[in-house]
Amino acid sequence: MSKPSANLAAQAPEVTDDALVTRFQDGQDRLAFDELVRRHRNRVYALALRMMKNEDEALEIVQDTFLQVFRKLPEFRGESLFGSWVHRIAANFALMKLRRKKLVDQFEAPLETETEDGMFSSDGRWEVYPTGMWGRRADDLALDAELREKLVAAVEKLPEAHRAVFMLRDFDGLSYNEIADALETSVPAVKSRLHRARLALREDLALYFEGREA
Repeated sequence: MSKPSANLAAQAPEVTDDALVTRFQDGQDRLAFDELVRRHRNRVYALALRMMKNEDEALEIVQDTFLQVFRKLPEFRGESLFGSWVHRIAANFALMKLRRKKLVDQFEAPLETETEDGMFSSDGRWEVYPTGMWGRRADDLALDAELREKLVAAVEKLPEAHRAVFMLRDFDGLSYNEIADALETSVPAVKSRLHRARLALREDLALYFEGREA
């Protein structure tokens, strides 16, 4: 009988996050936890870096996030995707750090809800855009290098509370409920802040879009 191929393991179906979580919960399998960290650390770092705009602080958030994941994983019941759960933990640490830096104090009060005025489409996106291009997702827009540069600059000008909601929704794809949990606020407040963030971006990028259409 011939020997198994050296890359047979690589050809096998990848173990799911849920299976790795179960292995850790059943026996504190450190290798399973290390694999979960390997799979999700880059996304956590990217989220933290976008929110903090500082590499050292982003690395601190990654460390704090996975330490918290290690502590809380025995209690994880799979009511959301593991990756979404980790994202919420990372977002919480980032927001706490921003609050400590007093960058968002003026935005702590809940915003007025704007969810019943017909401004949002069925998937929660604001329906009134300056051009058809703005209806595309932020990660699609990023394919255009020049537009990505303009968008990033505009996003960085947003108030921190609005910027956090915009990034968690349009860059990282979290649901309204997940964002509300992460930011410890209500779904209507999340939608209101997202609406205001998109409105500010629309105004900031209007001249650029008009130039592209000319």
